[in-house]
Amino acid sequence: MNRRIKATAIAALSSVVVGAALIACDGPVSTAEKVTEETTGKVTEETAEKNLGDEGRDGDNFSGTKKIRLGKHSVNVSCSGDATEGKPLVMLMAGGGDGLDTMAGLQKTLSEKGRVCSYDRLGEGKSDQPKGTQTIDDSAKILTGVLDRLAGDRSVVLAGHSLGGYIAARYAPGHPDRIKGLVLMDATIPALTAGISKAIPESATGMAAELRDQTMAVNEGQNPEQFIIADTKVRSAGKIPVQIIKHESQYAEVPEYGPALEQMWSKGQQQWRALSSRSKLSTAPGTGHYIHVDRPDIAVKAIQRVTAQAA
Repeated sequence: MNRRIKATAIAALSSVVVGAALIACDGPVSTAEKVTEETTGKVTEETAEKNLGDEGRDGDNFSGTKKIRLGKHSVNVSCSGDATEGKPLVMLMAGGGDGLDTMAGLQKTLSEKGRVCSYDRLGEGKSDQPKGTQTIDDSAKILTGVLDRLAGDRSVVLAGHSLGGYIAARYAPGHPDRIKGLVLMDATIPALTAGISKAIPESATGMAAELRDQTMAVNEGQNPEQFIIADTKVRSAGKIPVQIIKHESQYAEVPEYGPALEQMWSKGQQQWRALSSRSKLSTAPGTGHYIHVDRPDIAVKAIQRVTAQAA
């Protein structure tokens, strides 16, 4: 199966990965364990205390890419741009199968007007591999640790593509004191397993059958993050600004089931609107699944608009 097909119905699995539900954590996830900077591979107690005191609260004193320690895990992070008082930190979240490098162009442009960071989730990019299968609670714990380190007490706007959008949308309802805005770029839909089962029946053959089977496997954790996805309902994140952007066309490779898949995807994007009473949904002209690559201008404007509203 070629990369485009994987990104297609695995469709918001992102370039190789994952899609589905919007459950949101039952409540705020506790701050990750001790946070230290990875330097030569050894972290002394003295270094740990220094890093926690100097960088553990704001993360505004570095630009570039480095690794930080979150408990037993090494997580690759990148930050650029200057912090502005009262303006939220923008955290970019790549899709499944992608590292933070896929957000580099977007980060560079956005950092001209504010502080922007990104990170590799466990199993992606240069971060550690997960120790086993992961749930949304596991991923949320890592995100909390990253935000504790890079944002401190500042408010945050999460801007996620595909699986990154899915995780952002699930995270926001449980963290209203921190997350003040969301931008979802063709985010994985709330019920991809049920949707793909209906759009492509078991009787399908060829490319469509392969697409169906691989999507099911990905949702069960057969993806780089070993992330298990379950269909569920969308939870409200309150009245925060939420911009939802969907692709224009994505399923040309499976023409027999293309209309049904597009209908499934559109319905799922509509469901994300339940995240907030201030949510808006739009279609990005001339785009496939990678909206921020096909039309970076649309992605930049959406993130800047939500950031301004959040501020």
